[in-house]
Amino acid sequence: MATKIDKEACREAYNLVRDDGTDVNWVTFKYEGSTIVPGHHGADYEEFIRQCTDDIRLFGFVRFTTGDAMSKRVKFALITWIGESVSGLQRAKTGTDKTLVKEVVQNFAKEFVISDHKELDEDYIKSELKKAGGANYDAQAE
Repeated sequence: MATKIDKEACREAYNLVRDDGTDVNWVTFKYEGSTIVPGHHGADYEEFIRQCTDDIRLFGFVRFTTGDAMSKRVKFALITWIGESVSGLQRAKTGTDKTLVKEVVQNFAKEFVISDHKELDEDYIKSELKKAGGANYDAQAE
């Protein structure tokens, strides 16, 4: 059965993260049967990490504040999580299914495909986003 996405519900969740007026910093998109639907959302990145268990695959849209001494910027990351215990067939389908998620999640600075919890480290993600962000005035302070 082909995977579908609940675009309206997912777009609503996506906009919660993008909205500066909410304290929602992340949302997950999970599989409910063969349909991708919004999962959990929250403010604390550690909560997001706890959603990424070895037996599931999910997509996360996460807001990070990056920048340097001269300017702070909000950057968004699209994280595809594929747990270590996910079957080969499901792993392969995740790449194809991500195109459905990208129909909703269109604005992000960097995309990650992660299956190792170490790569979910907040400092690692932020450093990658900083690299993708252009000018870095921190170098002037050294």
